[in-house]
Amino acid sequence: MRQALYHARVLTPTGFVDNRVLLLHGRHILDLVTPDDRRLQGAERIDCGGDLLLPGFIDVQVNGGGGVLFNDQPSAEGIRQIAAAHRRFGTTGLLPTLITDDRIQIERAVSAVRDAIDANVPGVLGVHIEGPCLNEVRAGAHDASKFRDLDEDDIRTLCALRNGRTLVTLAPEMTKLATISRLADAGVRISAGHTNARYDDIAAALKYGLTGFTHLFNAMSGLTSREPGVVGAALIDADSWCGIIVDGHHVDPVVLKLALSCKPKKRFMLVTDGMPCVGTEAQEFMLQGRRIHVEGGRCVDDDGVISGSSLDMASALRNAVRWLGLSMAEAAYMASTGPAEFLGIAHEYGKIAAGYRANLVRLGDCFKVRGTWIDGQWQSAEPV
Repeated sequence: MRQALYHARVLTPTGFVDNRVLLLHGRHILDLVTPDDRRLQGAERIDCGGDLLLPGFIDVQVNGGGGVLFNDQPSAEGIRQIAAAHRRFGTTGLLPTLITDDRIQIERAVSAVRDAIDANVPGVLGVHIEGPCLNEVRAGAHDASKFRDLDEDDIRTLCALRNGRTLVTLAPEMTKLATISRLADAGVRISAGHTNARYDDIAAALKYGLTGFTHLFNAMSGLTSREPGVVGAALIDADSWCGIIVDGHHVDPVVLKLALSCKPKKRFMLVTDGMPCVGTEAQEFMLQGRRIHVEGGRCVDDDGVISGSSLDMASALRNAVRWLGLSMAEAAYMASTGPAEFLGIAHEYGKIAAGYRANLVRLGDCFKVRGTWIDGQWQSAEPV
Protein backbone atom coordinates (compact mmCIF):
# COMPACT_ATOMS: atom_id res chain seq x y z
CA MET A 1 0.00 0.00 0.00
CA ARG A 2 1.28 3.42 -0.98
CA GLN A 3 0.37 6.55 0.97
CA ALA A 4 0.53 10.06 -0.47
CA LEU A 5 0.88 12.80 2.15
CA TYR A 6 -0.38 16.10 0.71
CA HIS A 7 -0.49 19.70 1.98
CA ALA A 8 2.42 19.51 4.43
CA ARG A 9 5.63 21.40 5.05
CA VAL A 10 8.19 18.63 4.89
CA LEU A 11 11.53 18.87 6.67
CA THR A 12 14.18 17.39 4.38
CA PRO A 13 17.94 17.22 5.03
CA THR A 14 18.27 20.54 3.18
CA GLY A 15 15.39 22.36 4.86
CA PHE A 16 11.61 22.69 4.68
CA VAL A 17 9.89 22.03 1.37
CA ASP A 18 6.39 23.13 0.36
CA ASN A 19 4.16 22.10 -2.53
CA ARG A 20 5.44 18.54 -2.63
CA VAL A 21 3.86 15.18 -1.84
CA LEU A 22 5.59 12.67 0.40
CA LEU A 23 5.07 9.20 -1.03
CA LEU A 24 5.36 6.21 1.30
CA HIS A 25 5.50 2.59 0.24
CA GLY A 26 5.22 -0.02 2.95
CA ARG A 27 7.76 0.63 5.69
CA HIS A 28 9.82 3.13 3.71
CA ILE A 29 9.76 6.55 2.12
CA LEU A 30 9.54 6.16 -1.64
CA ASP A 31 10.14 9.78 -2.65
CA LEU A 32 9.19 13.42 -2.27
CA VAL A 33 7.44 14.27 -5.51
CA THR A 34 5.49 16.94 -7.36
CA PRO A 35 1.67 16.66 -7.32
CA ASP A 36 1.63 15.46 -10.93
CA ASP A 37 4.00 12.53 -10.39
CA ARG A 38 2.59 9.37 -12.00
CA ARG A 39 3.58 7.26 -8.99
CA LEU A 40 0.79 8.91 -6.99
CA GLN A 41 -1.83 7.08 -9.00
CA GLY A 42 -3.63 4.55 -6.83
CA ALA A 43 -2.02 5.77 -3.61
CA GLU A 44 -4.08 6.51 -0.51
CA ARG A 45 -4.35 10.30 -0.26
CA ILE A 46 -3.81 11.85 3.17
CA ASP A 47 -4.38 15.59 3.57
CA CYS A 48 -2.04 16.95 6.26
CA GLY A 49 -3.81 20.29 6.44
CA GLY A 50 -0.69 22.42 6.23
CA ASP A 51 0.98 20.75 9.23
CA LEU A 52 4.70 20.07 9.55
CA LEU A 53 6.12 16.66 8.74
CA LEU A 54 9.32 15.98 10.71
CA PRO A 55 11.50 12.89 11.05
CA GLY A 56 10.21 10.82 13.96
CA PHE A 57 11.80 11.70 17.29
CA ILE A 58 14.40 9.30 18.70
CA ASP A 59 14.85 9.31 22.48
CA VAL A 60 17.89 7.43 23.79
CA GLN A 61 16.96 7.76 27.47
CA VAL A 62 13.50 6.55 28.48
CA ASN A 63 13.16 5.11 31.98
CA GLY A 64 9.42 4.70 31.76
CA GLY A 65 6.08 6.04 30.63
CA GLY A 66 2.38 5.24 30.70
CA GLY A 67 2.63 4.27 34.36
CA VAL A 68 5.41 1.73 33.73
CA LEU A 69 8.99 1.84 35.02
CA PHE A 70 11.33 -0.31 32.93
CA ASN A 71 13.21 -1.50 36.04
CA ASP A 72 9.93 -2.85 37.44
CA GLN A 73 8.64 -4.39 34.21
CA PRO A 74 11.58 -5.52 32.07
CA SER A 75 9.38 -7.34 29.57
CA ALA A 76 8.20 -6.91 26.00
CA GLU A 77 4.76 -5.91 27.27
CA GLY A 78 6.22 -3.34 29.65
CA ILE A 79 8.25 -1.88 26.79
CA ARG A 80 5.13 -1.80 24.60
CA GLN A 81 3.30 0.32 27.17
CA ILE A 82 6.26 2.68 27.60
CA ALA A 83 6.70 3.12 23.85
CA ALA A 84 2.97 3.72 23.33
CA ALA A 85 2.95 6.49 25.94
CA HIS A 86 5.88 8.30 24.36
CA ARG A 87 4.56 7.83 20.81
CA ARG A 88 1.71 10.22 21.61
CA PHE A 89 4.39 12.93 21.85
CA GLY A 90 6.18 12.15 18.59
CA THR A 91 8.68 9.52 19.70
CA THR A 92 8.95 6.91 16.96
CA GLY A 93 12.19 5.35 18.21
CA LEU A 94 13.52 4.88 21.73
CA LEU A 95 15.90 3.01 23.99
CA PRO A 96 14.16 1.66 27.13
CA THR A 97 16.55 2.64 29.90
CA LEU A 98 17.41 0.57 32.96
CA ILE A 99 18.89 2.54 35.82
CA THR A 100 21.41 0.85 38.12
CA ASP A 101 20.10 -2.51 39.28
CA ASP A 102 21.17 -6.06 40.09
CA ARG A 103 22.80 -8.28 37.48
CA ILE A 104 19.64 -10.33 36.97
CA GLN A 105 17.64 -7.21 36.12
CA ILE A 106 20.22 -6.14 33.57
CA GLU A 107 19.97 -9.56 31.94
CA ARG A 108 16.18 -9.33 31.98
CA ALA A 109 16.28 -5.86 30.45
CA VAL A 110 18.46 -6.95 27.53
CA SER A 111 16.31 -10.06 27.01
CA ALA A 112 13.11 -8.00 27.13
CA VAL A 113 14.36 -5.63 24.46
CA ARG A 114 15.39 -8.59 22.29
CA ASP A 115 11.88 -10.03 22.69
CA ALA A 116 10.25 -6.67 21.96
CA ILE A 117 12.20 -6.20 18.75
CA ASP A 118 11.47 -9.77 17.67
CA ALA A 119 7.77 -9.11 18.37
CA ASN A 120 7.89 -5.90 16.28
CA VAL A 121 6.87 -3.66 19.15
CA PRO A 122 6.68 -0.27 17.40
CA GLY A 123 9.57 2.10 18.04
CA VAL A 124 12.04 -0.11 19.94
CA LEU A 125 15.59 0.47 18.68
CA GLY A 126 17.65 -1.10 21.46
CA VAL A 127 18.44 -0.73 25.14
CA HIS A 128 20.19 1.79 27.39
CA ILE A 129 21.84 0.41 30.52
CA GLU A 130 22.61 3.34 32.84
CA GLY A 131 24.99 1.85 35.41
CA PRO A 132 26.04 -0.05 37.43
CA CYS A 133 29.59 1.24 36.90
CA LEU A 134 28.95 4.74 38.28
CA ASN A 135 30.53 6.98 40.91
CA GLU A 136 28.70 7.27 44.24
CA VAL A 137 29.84 10.90 44.53
CA ARG A 138 27.51 11.62 41.57
CA ALA A 139 24.86 9.00 42.30
CA GLY A 140 21.86 11.27 41.83
CA ALA A 141 18.71 9.14 42.01
CA HIS A 142 20.60 5.85 41.54
CA ASP A 143 21.02 3.30 44.32
CA ALA A 144 24.75 3.57 45.08
CA SER A 145 24.71 0.29 46.99
CA LYS A 146 24.38 -1.44 43.62
CA PHE A 147 27.37 0.30 41.98
CA ARG A 148 30.23 -1.92 40.83
CA ASP A 149 32.83 -2.25 38.11
CA LEU A 150 31.93 -4.38 35.11
CA ASP A 151 33.11 -7.98 35.20
CA GLU A 152 33.20 -10.62 32.47
CA ASP A 153 29.56 -11.60 32.98
CA ASP A 154 28.48 -7.96 32.72
CA ILE A 155 30.45 -7.45 29.54
CA ARG A 156 28.94 -10.59 28.02
CA THR A 157 25.43 -9.37 28.85
CA LEU A 158 26.04 -5.86 27.51
CA CYS A 159 27.31 -7.29 24.22
CA ALA A 160 24.48 -9.80 23.84
CA LEU A 161 21.86 -7.74 21.98
CA ARG A 162 22.29 -8.53 18.29
CA ASN A 163 19.03 -7.18 16.90
CA GLY A 164 19.25 -3.62 18.24
CA ARG A 165 21.59 -0.97 19.59
CA THR A 166 23.04 -1.00 23.10
CA LEU A 167 24.02 2.18 24.94
CA VAL A 168 25.87 1.97 28.25
CA THR A 169 26.32 4.90 30.62
CA LEU A 170 29.31 4.52 32.92
CA ALA A 171 31.81 6.53 34.95
CA PRO A 172 35.15 6.15 33.11
CA GLU A 173 37.17 6.66 36.29
CA MET A 174 35.44 3.65 37.87
CA THR A 175 36.52 1.11 35.28
CA LYS A 176 39.44 0.25 33.00
CA LEU A 177 40.12 1.79 29.62
CA ALA A 178 40.41 -1.74 28.28
CA THR A 179 36.82 -2.42 29.35
CA ILE A 180 35.59 0.65 27.50
CA SER A 181 37.55 -0.46 24.45
CA ARG A 182 36.11 -3.99 24.55
CA LEU A 183 32.55 -2.71 24.70
CA ALA A 184 33.12 -0.17 21.92
CA ASP A 185 34.78 -2.78 19.70
CA ALA A 186 31.68 -4.96 20.17
CA GLY A 187 29.46 -2.16 18.87
CA VAL A 188 28.21 -0.89 22.23
CA ARG A 189 27.81 2.90 22.44
CA ILE A 190 29.54 4.28 25.53
CA SER A 191 28.42 7.44 27.30
CA ALA A 192 29.88 9.09 30.40
CA GLY A 193 27.44 9.84 33.17
CA HIS A 194 27.13 9.89 36.95
CA THR A 195 30.85 10.50 36.94
CA ASN A 196 33.26 12.58 38.99
CA ALA A 197 36.07 12.14 36.48
CA ARG A 198 38.80 14.66 35.88
CA TYR A 199 39.36 16.13 32.44
CA ASP A 200 42.31 13.81 31.78
CA ASP A 201 40.19 10.74 32.58
CA ILE A 202 37.63 11.73 29.97
CA ALA A 203 40.24 12.68 27.39
CA ALA A 204 41.73 9.20 27.73
CA ALA A 205 38.33 7.49 27.57
CA LEU A 206 37.48 9.36 24.36
CA LYS A 207 40.47 7.71 22.74
CA TYR A 208 39.27 4.25 23.83
CA GLY A 209 35.68 4.39 22.61
CA LEU A 210 33.70 6.88 24.69
CA THR A 211 31.45 8.82 22.30
CA GLY A 212 28.77 10.50 24.41
CA PHE A 213 27.74 12.25 27.61
CA THR A 214 24.55 11.39 29.47
CA HIS A 215 22.37 14.36 30.54
CA LEU A 216 25.11 17.00 30.20
CA PHE A 217 25.76 19.04 33.38
CA ASN A 218 23.75 16.69 35.58
CA ALA A 219 25.51 14.15 37.82
CA MET A 220 29.00 14.97 36.57
CA SER A 221 32.00 17.04 37.64
CA GLY A 222 31.60 20.61 36.48
CA LEU A 223 33.78 23.14 34.71
CA THR A 224 35.97 25.12 37.13
CA SER A 225 38.88 27.52 36.73
CA ARG A 226 41.59 24.94 37.43
CA GLU A 227 39.91 21.65 36.52
CA PRO A 228 37.74 21.45 33.37
CA GLY A 229 36.03 18.29 34.64
CA VAL A 230 33.60 16.19 32.63
CA VAL A 231 31.67 19.24 31.43
CA GLY A 232 34.80 20.90 30.12
CA ALA A 233 35.89 17.70 28.35
CA ALA A 234 32.44 17.31 26.78
CA LEU A 235 32.28 20.86 25.50
CA ILE A 236 35.77 21.08 24.05
CA ASP A 237 35.53 17.81 22.15
CA ALA A 238 33.89 18.57 18.81
CA ASP A 239 33.06 14.99 17.89
CA SER A 240 31.33 13.57 20.98
CA TRP A 241 27.58 13.69 21.56
CA CYS A 242 25.84 15.39 24.47
CA GLY A 243 22.36 14.49 25.66
CA ILE A 244 20.48 17.47 27.11
CA ILE A 245 17.26 17.56 29.13
CA VAL A 246 15.53 20.82 28.18
CA ASP A 247 12.84 20.94 30.85
CA GLY A 248 13.93 24.05 32.75
CA HIS A 249 14.62 21.98 35.87
CA HIS A 250 17.72 19.93 35.10
CA VAL A 251 19.72 22.77 33.54
CA ASP A 252 19.08 26.49 33.28
CA PRO A 253 18.39 27.44 29.63
CA VAL A 254 21.14 30.10 29.77
CA VAL A 255 23.67 27.40 30.63
CA LEU A 256 22.44 25.28 27.73
CA LYS A 257 22.75 28.24 25.37
CA LEU A 258 26.35 28.66 26.50
CA ALA A 259 26.98 24.97 25.84
CA LEU A 260 25.54 25.24 22.34
CA SER A 261 28.05 27.98 21.56
CA CYS A 262 31.01 25.75 22.49
CA LYS A 263 30.74 22.96 19.91
CA PRO A 264 28.69 22.12 16.83
CA LYS A 265 24.96 22.15 17.55
CA LYS A 266 24.68 18.90 15.62
CA ARG A 267 26.48 17.14 18.46
CA PHE A 268 23.65 17.73 20.94
CA MET A 269 20.66 15.41 21.38
CA LEU A 270 17.34 16.08 23.03
CA VAL A 271 16.49 13.40 25.59
CA THR A 272 13.66 13.15 28.10
CA ASP A 273 15.00 10.90 30.89
CA GLY A 274 11.27 10.20 31.07
CA MET A 275 9.68 8.44 34.04
CA PRO A 276 6.40 6.48 34.44
CA CYS A 277 4.42 9.70 34.82
CA VAL A 278 4.89 10.60 31.13
CA GLY A 279 1.56 10.19 29.37
CA THR A 280 -0.40 9.97 32.63
CA GLU A 281 -1.96 12.31 35.17
CA ALA A 282 -0.03 10.64 38.00
CA GLN A 283 1.61 12.96 40.51
CA GLU A 284 3.80 10.32 42.10
CA PHE A 285 5.42 6.96 41.40
CA MET A 286 7.80 4.54 43.07
CA LEU A 287 11.47 4.28 42.14
CA GLN A 288 13.34 1.40 43.77
CA GLY A 289 11.51 1.79 47.06
CA ARG A 290 11.46 5.60 47.08
CA ARG A 291 8.39 7.70 46.46
CA ILE A 292 8.92 10.27 43.69
CA HIS A 293 6.69 13.34 43.55
CA VAL A 294 5.83 15.26 40.38
CA GLU A 295 5.75 18.94 41.32
CA GLY A 296 5.31 21.51 38.57
CA GLY A 297 6.70 19.06 36.03
CA ARG A 298 9.71 18.30 38.25
CA CYS A 299 10.28 14.77 39.57
CA VAL A 300 11.88 14.75 43.03
CA ASP A 301 12.17 12.37 45.97
CA ASP A 302 11.46 13.29 49.59
CA ASP A 303 14.95 14.77 49.90
CA GLY A 304 14.49 17.01 46.87
CA VAL A 305 16.77 14.96 44.60
CA ILE A 306 15.76 15.22 40.95
CA SER A 307 14.78 11.74 39.79
CA GLY A 308 14.29 11.64 36.03
CA SER A 309 11.69 13.86 34.40
CA SER A 310 8.10 14.20 33.25
CA LEU A 311 9.32 15.62 29.93
CA ASP A 312 8.16 14.35 26.54
CA MET A 313 9.97 14.87 23.23
CA ALA A 314 7.43 17.29 21.75
CA SER A 315 7.87 19.53 24.79
CA ALA A 316 11.64 19.18 24.57
CA LEU A 317 11.46 20.33 20.94
CA ARG A 318 9.24 23.28 21.88
CA ASN A 319 11.53 24.30 24.74
CA ALA A 320 14.61 24.08 22.54
CA VAL A 321 13.03 26.47 20.06
CA ARG A 322 11.54 28.90 22.58
CA TRP A 323 14.23 28.89 25.27
CA LEU A 324 17.42 28.16 23.36
CA GLY A 325 16.67 30.21 20.25
CA LEU A 326 17.00 27.27 17.86
CA SER A 327 15.23 27.08 14.55
CA MET A 328 12.67 24.33 14.10
CA ALA A 329 15.08 22.54 11.77
CA GLU A 330 17.92 22.72 14.30
CA ALA A 331 15.76 21.44 17.14
CA ALA A 332 14.33 18.66 14.97
CA TYR A 333 17.87 17.56 14.10
CA MET A 334 18.62 17.21 17.82
CA ALA A 335 15.42 15.20 18.25
CA SER A 336 15.87 12.78 15.36
CA THR A 337 18.84 12.95 13.01
CA GLY A 338 21.38 13.54 15.78
CA PRO A 339 20.30 10.58 17.92
CA ALA A 340 20.26 8.38 14.81
CA GLU A 341 23.82 9.46 14.03
CA PHE A 342 24.88 8.77 17.61
CA LEU A 343 23.40 5.26 17.52
CA GLY A 344 24.91 4.49 14.12
CA ILE A 345 21.55 4.04 12.38
CA ALA A 346 21.48 7.28 10.37
CA HIS A 347 21.56 5.32 7.11
CA GLU A 348 18.00 4.22 7.86
CA TYR A 349 16.48 6.51 10.51
CA GLY A 350 16.30 10.20 11.33
CA LYS A 351 15.71 11.76 7.91
CA ILE A 352 12.89 12.28 5.45
CA ALA A 353 14.52 10.99 2.29
CA ALA A 354 13.99 8.25 -0.26
CA GLY A 355 14.82 4.81 1.11
CA TYR A 356 14.56 5.78 4.78
CA ARG A 357 12.13 4.25 7.25
CA ALA A 358 8.73 5.93 7.10
CA ASN A 359 8.99 7.15 10.70
CA LEU A 360 7.38 10.58 10.81
CA VAL A 361 5.79 13.10 13.15
CA ARG A 362 2.91 15.28 12.02
CA LEU A 363 3.11 18.48 14.04
CA GLY A 364 0.39 21.11 14.18
CA ASP A 365 0.27 24.58 15.72
CA CYS A 366 1.92 25.16 19.10
CA PHE A 367 3.99 21.98 18.71
CA LYS A 368 0.91 19.79 19.01
CA VAL A 369 1.52 16.26 17.78
CA ARG A 370 -1.32 15.16 15.50
CA GLY A 371 0.05 11.67 15.07
CA THR A 372 2.95 9.56 13.91
CA TRP A 373 3.95 6.98 11.34
CA ILE A 374 6.21 4.12 12.42
CA ASP A 375 7.33 1.92 9.53
CA GLY A 376 4.56 3.48 7.47
CA GLN A 377 1.81 2.76 10.00
CA TRP A 378 -0.18 5.83 11.05
CA GLN A 379 -1.41 6.35 14.58
CA SER A 380 -3.31 9.40 15.69
CA ALA A 381 -2.23 11.18 18.88
CA GLU A 382 -5.72 12.56 19.36
CA PRO A 383 -7.89 11.09 22.16
CA VAL A 384 -10.28 8.41 20.94
